[in-house]
Amino acid sequence: MKNGFRILFTVLVSVLFFIVFYLSIAFICARISVNDVVSKEGNVTVYIKSNGVHTDLVLPVKSRKLDWSKIFPYANTKGKDSTSKLLALGWGDKGFYLNTPTWGDLTLSTAFKAMFGLSTSALHTTYLDTIQVSGTCKKILMTQNEYDLLVRYIKRTISTKRGKSIFIPTNAVYGTNDAFYEASGSYHLFSTCNTWTNRALKYSNKKACFWTPFDTGILNQYP
Repeated sequence: MKNGFRILFTVLVSVLFFIVFYLSIAFICARISVNDVVSKEGNVTVYIKSNGVHTDLVLPVKSRKLDWSKIFPYANTKGKDSTSKLLALGWGDKGFYLNTPTWGDLTLSTAFKAMFGLSTSALHTTYLDTIQVSGTCKKILMTQNEYDLLVRYIKRTISTKRGKSIFIPTNAVYGTNDAFYEASGSYHLFSTCNTWTNRALKYSNKKACFWTPFDTGILNQYP
């Protein structure tokens, strides 16, 4: 009996230590800025949008070199509305995306697999008509070269078959203008949806955190 309590105590202390360590590292790394140089303001407008937990990159559907609707067809959404001018892109754990439309649907199994990289990933795409800048939605002006780098980063995330994105048929969409696609990479505690967004900014030579698993680290870079 004593050995059982001792093992349980050791496990609980270890878990608590890991949580404190994880949060401490996240706090410190989120306050270390990279690419902390004021770059020239470009003519391509991009947004970072957070729902309080998860960040999306919001991009123009059509730009000089690219039409995202050719990669993520409007026809794959329920509404099939081809008038939208903006596209929100977010990366994350596929099981979490498809099986957890609300926090009430979250199961221990889904959470465990997401935390420890035991499932595949997906891209969530949402077509938008408008967007409003706020404390949880930051506007960034990119040069064409910076935007080209961002596009290259995103394209590397898209899993393809015969050169085309792989649509995930599901009823787990959040509205009439969104859809899911297969993605590369594995989601886990050290590579989250916000880590993906932060890496996108770093790759594009825009201001970002050294590392962050949370949305606040990214948003704080753009006051």
